[in-house]
Amino acid sequence: MIRFALCLACLLLLNACQPPVRLMPAPAIFLNGEHNLFAANAHLDRSSQIEVFYATNRLAFGPSAAPAYTVFPGDQLRMGVATLDIGGGGRSWDWLYEQSTQASAERRPQLLVNSMDPQATVPLGGSVDAPGEAALAYFRRIDEALAQAADPDLTIYVHGANTSVGRATAQAAQYRHFTGRNSVVLSFLWPSAENFMRFSHDVSKAGETAPAFAQLVRMLARHTRARHIDVIAYSSGAMVASPGLALLGTPAPGYDPASVRLGEVYFPAPDADFRQFVSELQAYHGYPRRVTVTVNMRDSVLVLSRLHQRGSRAGRPDPSELGPEDAQWMVEASQRLDFDLVSARAGDLPGMDRRSHVFWYDHPWVSSDVLLKMLFHFEPGQRGLQRNRSEAGLQYWTFPQDYEARLDAVMDGLVRTAAAQAQQDEKTSTQ
Repeated sequence: MIRFALCLACLLLLNACQPPVRLMPAPAIFLNGEHNLFAANAHLDRSSQIEVFYATNRLAFGPSAAPAYTVFPGDQLRMGVATLDIGGGGRSWDWLYEQSTQASAERRPQLLVNSMDPQATVPLGGSVDAPGEAALAYFRRIDEALAQAADPDLTIYVHGANTSVGRATAQAAQYRHFTGRNSVVLSFLWPSAENFMRFSHDVSKAGETAPAFAQLVRMLARHTRARHIDVIAYSSGAMVASPGLALLGTPAPGYDPASVRLGEVYFPAPDADFRQFVSELQAYHGYPRRVTVTVNMRDSVLVLSRLHQRGSRAGRPDPSELGPEDAQWMVEASQRLDFDLVSARAGDLPGMDRRSHVFWYDHPWVSSDVLLKMLFHFEPGQRGLQRNRSEAGLQYWTFPQDYEARLDAVMDGLVRTAAAQAQQDEKTSTQ
């Protein structure tokens, strides 16, 4: 018991030393005053406060109404609602709007967790069909949020390694903020050690968490009215989501993989073994609406991870590691409409650090592409990306030099479509 208390104290100290999450640079689509995702939100809460749902298989201790989530895995799936403040001190919406729509800021505001409100607990490996009254009430709360949202999908965000509960929740919250708060987002908190010196711990616990992730997705599909379940699995989050999706893609007695209604699956800079990732992709491919992998072949974090793991990473892949059959499968998959490989190269993206691991939210072009994919389900060409093929026939997409002009055209098309739909709705209502 004493040893556990000492370990816990050390871990809490490490957590306290982690740098805060600051609001990411405004995506490029927010830098044109004519295109405003906030304006598309009929139920916009004009406040610095923002809510996200969360679920975790971390071991909890302390009072049930306000538990602390440790870096150790537990035997329960705990679900709740997190409330965060952007900027602190109850900043005005006008101030936050300015911070969210300008190209740069001297010091972007912090995202601070105000509360983690637990709502329900279910045993890992327990019944998906009958999770208990508290869990069902929690899912009804998600449905209430979905009913108010412009986006009918539910997005699960899976964080990377060396990430505390607060950081992971803040990352999910800032993604939701830049959807124009049009999306409902749930942060899946797996037991990261919150310490880069314990990366081996994270690798082990990520893989072990895959069944908990799969159970969560099945419950959300079974008990919410989400049109689709979308997934964003960043960095080492791919070690949770990829095997979890493989489990979801495996038929079993009384279980049809199509029942989980997988939508967009996005892996930015995935830190997962490349060969295993491809094998898992084959297990669930065809069930999501679309799978997208964004890579940076100079990603410094994945260079180190390759040395540690002794194998290339899915976000910095070495095609020579694949056998002929898997390599051919990847070529064929890339040429279909439900798998996309996007290259984030510093030479294509103005101002991007060529070694960047955080480009998917740190670069305004890439974050805009993510929003267009997740919110509007556009194919890469429809999002303004440029098609390329490798010598082996692998199809991939890059950001062209005229991306901003293409992006303006995409957004203009969305505005025209929305205006036409509004006109049609008005005409229908008067008939």
